Amino acid sequence: MTDETAPSTSLKTLIADRRRKLQRAREEFEIDPFGQRTDGLVSLTDARASYDAAADAAFKEDAATDARPIVKVAGRVMQHRVMGNLIFMQVRDAEGDLQIAISKKAVDRPSFLIAKMVDLGDIIIAQGPLGTTKTGEISVWTTGEGSFELATKSLAPPPGKWHGLQDAEQRYRKRYVDMYANPRVIETFRQRSGIVAAVRQLMGDEGFLEVETPMLQPMAGGAAARPFGTHHNALDMPLYLRIAPELYLKRLLVGGMSKVFEINRNFRNEGIDRSHNPEFTMLEAYEAFGDLYSVMDLTEKVFQHVAQTVLGSTQLPYGDDEIDYGQFRRVKYLDLFEEHNGFAVTVSEAGAAGAEQLIANAKFLGLETEGKDHDVILNDVWEETVEEHLVQPTFVIDYPASLCPLTKRKPDEPHIAERFELFIAKMELANAYTELNDPDVQEANFRQQVAGMDEEEATFRAVDEDFLEALRVGMPPAGGLGIGIDRLVMLMTNSQSIRDVILFPLMRPQ
Repeated sequence: MTDETAPSTSLKTLIADRRRKLQRAREEFEIDPFGQRTDGLVSLTDARASYDAAADAAFKEDAATDARPIVKVAGRVMQHRVMGNLIFMQVRDAEGDLQIAISKKAVDRPSFLIAKMVDLGDIIIAQGPLGTTKTGEISVWTTGEGSFELATKSLAPPPGKWHGLQDAEQRYRKRYVDMYANPRVIETFRQRSGIVAAVRQLMGDEGFLEVETPMLQPMAGGAAARPFGTHHNALDMPLYLRIAPELYLKRLLVGGMSKVFEINRNFRNEGIDRSHNPEFTMLEAYEAFGDLYSVMDLTEKVFQHVAQTVLGSTQLPYGDDEIDYGQFRRVKYLDLFEEHNGFAVTVSEAGAAGAEQLIANAKFLGLETEGKDHDVILNDVWEETVEEHLVQPTFVIDYPASLCPLTKRKPDEPHIAERFELFIAKMELANAYTELNDPDVQEANFRQQVAGMDEEEATFRAVDEDFLEALRVGMPPAGGLGIGIDRLVMLMTNSQSIRDVILFPLMRPQ
């Protein structure tokens, strides 16, 4: 068996040996070691499925009658064993593994010699009937002239002994190696594709129109986050990668579209951890004449549809927990605070009851309180003490209105916002509002925000006068929703880090 992982063998020596084989392929065998178009290939999974046990048994009884199906396959070499006049390879493609068997007497001399000098990581093409070895393993038995080809010579030695690329950082940096060294990776991203497709299907079935709004925006709006900035040379103006599509999607409601959604990238110039990446994918949707509760119902449908359609069940594991997507709890923000902190508190506009104990708790938790508004401290303590308990699907409703400048207030409780956040497995998965559509109130909220900004934030955030003008034209009452697609995929695929569900997560340069 070829072993390129012996510690005494230097990387330079391994690469030099591969380059000698590259040159030999060109000069001795007069072949292009980087291949060309090949028609008629089938996946390794389909090839294995076409194995005919009866035809194989008949062939072994009488070799003159060979009715075994013939397949042409391609794959990356994962194992390579030379056993005299027999060569066995385990190859892998996007769907699975399969053994290739090359007998010296069944192929032409160049095919056998090329097969003999193959390295781990090379991509090969093999053609022949499907049979089994003495141990019963289904294999492609290459037969005939040109039945084995080198499709691509790999010049970089693979991860050690094909146990998979294990170093987490290297896995993300070298995703192209991670994908074939760890088969689970491709399956995760195949599921991700299915999840996004299922979300699109559900949204379409619910009457939502998919749209696209600008990624480059003249001001950072729609969320409280730090943007990435750039400059447009021809117009000589600053632009920002969007932190949210919200204000543009709402303009579409003003224009007359009744149900719109977008699945696309947002960019936030902030920290990186297991559930945050500066570039991430969001579903954002708006429904004219909807509200907090109509989009709450929609959110339940999205999660249940994805779980059932893609994973086949509404009971799915995440880490050590079993998540039940068949049941969603709905509970008030302040009730949860009291449940997990042992005392009641009200928001600032309702008198800020419990303020002294709240500040004491914040300091005990090591949270900063100096110069902070009561509701901000309340939310800091809430996040620190409540989120860790929200494992099963939980809609948290009735947030402090001061924390939600784009949200309508409850008619009977004007200090409370008509907003929910959905938590599952201790993570926030969705955020939704009954949208504020009163232009005067919205303008007052914007101006209050701007007045409280520091000098740095004021350089990229300002009052969006065009959006206010759109509201003055008239936006219908509406419900709005945002779902983090990457976190949704994390949940559904039982992945513990957002980097496991983003093909190329942002990494610090080596």
